[in-house]
Amino acid sequence: MKRSLLVLLTILSAFTILAQKPTVDSTQVDSRLLNTVVITATRTPKLIMEVPVVTRVITEQDIKIADVSSIQELLQTELPGIEFSFSMNQQVSLNMQGFGGNSVLFLVDGERLAGETLDNIDYSRLNLDAVQRIEIIKGAASSLYGSNAVGGVVNIITHTPDKPWSLNLGAHASSLGEKHYNGTFGIVRRRWNSLTNLQYNHANAVHLADTGDLRTIFANHSFNAKERLLFKASDRLAFTGRAGYFFRQRERDPNVNDRYRDFSAGIKGDLDLGNKTDMMISYAFDQYDKSNYTASSHLDVRNYSNVQHTLRTLFNHAFWSSSDSSSILGTLAFGGDFLRDHLMSYQFSDGSHTQYTTNAFAQWDWQPTARLNIVAAMRYDYYSEASISHLSPKINLMYKFSKMNLRASYANGFRAPTLKEMYMNFDMANIFIIYGTPDLHSEVSDNLNASVEWSHSHYNFTLMAFHNHVKNRITTFWSQEKNGMIYSNMSPVRITGLDLSASARWDYGLGIRVSYIFTHESLYEGGMRASSTRPHSATLRIDYSRHWRWGRSTLALNGRILSTVTCDEYATYSDLTQTEEITYPGYTLWRFTLGHHFDCGLSLTATVDNLFDYRPDYYYNNSPATIGRTLSMGLSLDVEQCFKH
Repeated sequence: MKRSLLVLLTILSAFTILAQKPTVDSTQVDSRLLNTVVITATRTPKLIMEVPVVTRVITEQDIKIADVSSIQELLQTELPGIEFSFSMNQQVSLNMQGFGGNSVLFLVDGERLAGETLDNIDYSRLNLDAVQRIEIIKGAASSLYGSNAVGGVVNIITHTPDKPWSLNLGAHASSLGEKHYNGTFGIVRRRWNSLTNLQYNHANAVHLADTGDLRTIFANHSFNAKERLLFKASDRLAFTGRAGYFFRQRERDPNVNDRYRDFSAGIKGDLDLGNKTDMMISYAFDQYDKSNYTASSHLDVRNYSNVQHTLRTLFNHAFWSSSDSSSILGTLAFGGDFLRDHLMSYQFSDGSHTQYTTNAFAQWDWQPTARLNIVAAMRYDYYSEASISHLSPKINLMYKFSKMNLRASYANGFRAPTLKEMYMNFDMANIFIIYGTPDLHSEVSDNLNASVEWSHSHYNFTLMAFHNHVKNRITTFWSQEKNGMIYSNMSPVRITGLDLSASARWDYGLGIRVSYIFTHESLYEGGMRASSTRPHSATLRIDYSRHWRWGRSTLALNGRILSTVTCDEYATYSDLTQTEEITYPGYTLWRFTLGHHFDCGLSLTATVDNLFDYRPDYYYNNSPATIGRTLSMGLSLDVEQCFKH
């Protein structure tokens, strides 16, 4: 403990000494003060300070400061209330303020992802290279995004090249044997631009302990390739094409490896119709496959394939104020999607199933006065295989003072049962069978939140209270009749809490941000306390950036604090009639990063993760999978800057 305090005091002293001689650095001002433009909350571009829904933005600079290589590490570093853990067979599972991975919609440039593993998408597909920003909306967003947006939306937005040409090469390695290599090439011409990204990751197996639920993390490696091409046919018409390939191999057995592949493509057309009217039409294809590769026989047998075809259209029309022809009174947005979802799975007894989904939505963004903004929306969804339809309304209110914004909203969320939940018939290692239920009801949620945001000069403060009432949540229960697990709708769940965020950034490069979330979830399954949501969690970041003659240096200290949580779990998989009380201990992890960017385009980073050498006494699936303090080094080179320099 004394050693940990000494290390922390030494780091804080370094921040204090470096900040004694202020050097104005306007590029480091907080993104909120720069009025970042966001699109996820309303599906139309708006300044973040003008959006009536609290929107958290992780900027490109935040990603660089965090010095992480996965979306899981980034979200946990930047946001409290989010926890990634392991579920059965070391598949990654998400909990975001009481909502699991099947209730939080992840998008890449507004597009859904195919494939799931134990109710979660494959998060390793989410490449952080060439990311411009990540927008997070917490709470129901089904009125704009339909099913799976019950608990929120995470939209990863790719960088658009803005230089005649650019080439970034990077490498990152840790003391655990993890390696990350990437290259991003961008080119801009008069009517077109292109962005190409290649990435390779490798992680060795990590032995945690000889006792515990989790003992060894499987080795794995992955390859990711993406291309996006934009062509401006005219000043009013633009086309965007994209293609991607992803491969990952997980080495869980010396002879048998799990393989995951994804093929994606799409084309989008944006047309300016004049008179503040525009439209978008797009087609997207995504195929996610799983297979088992046997090294001795060199057989690679595909046993899972999810293929999605999506057609989407969106119209926007702005209405001008009759009293002031230079101001917009409101914006009408409307559109719809059509999705063909085909799933072939080893978990089905009859091979495969196909479902068609169609929807239509409309949103009115009304600005009756300079201070008041009202956004109302409604969406209708229909799912063919489940024969389910649903209306999802929402209304958001925002009133602006000179330094303060008041927000309040109601939103209805829903999640239709998936093909897996309806038709599964899977033998769990001859222990029991998991059965699907074709006549499941949709999950439905009512989300209420109210917030106050105060901003002045270098400071920002936000306090939000939220309440979710979730009905018909879909989960598995033990069925005495079938002597197995069966998907079913459960009794209502209530999730209530407070979300607090405070930040400050000064012109001489020093920044501080503290975030805290309290979450209370009343989740009971057959008398069990089934909630594993930690009631208290917080994140802290202190960073300092200073420009020297030879470039810019950055120091960053990130802390993540999670409380204990107690819940009931099945005692063993062989007897699901017996439960036991489990208390998962709280923990705190700290990360210190030192980076320097030379004017010639070369960047070097050094990171100490788990700064105070925390090790769990017992490795549960949702304990941090750490064996102590680790070191990592990173190198990045912007080649075009070398030529300029």
